[in-house]
Amino acid sequence: MSNATGKNSFQKNISKSKLIGNLISINDLRDKEYSGQYLSDEEKQALKNFDKYRLAQLSSQKSERDFHNKYIQLQAMANLSPYQEFLKENYF
Repeated sequence: MSNATGKNSFQKNISKSKLIGNLISINDLRDKEYSGQYLSDEEKQALKNFDKYRLAQLSSQKSERDFHNKYIQLQAMANLSPYQEFLKENYF
């Protein structure tokens, strides 16, 4: 995928996000990063915090069912939560 194509894809994702209350999610940031776009220090920190939180949450699950349920919950969080949520202290 060319960088121009990646930028267009990211712009479409951001446009969709803005339709949902100006929300830019963790997954929007991942798309931005993968398309070669610049991430601010805050955006990079949010990704780092989410990844750390995700790993801790999944690792703490005691059963396959709990793991699956937590995985689905984390996917929803990455898609629907504003990335700024993961800058809060409880995600460090």
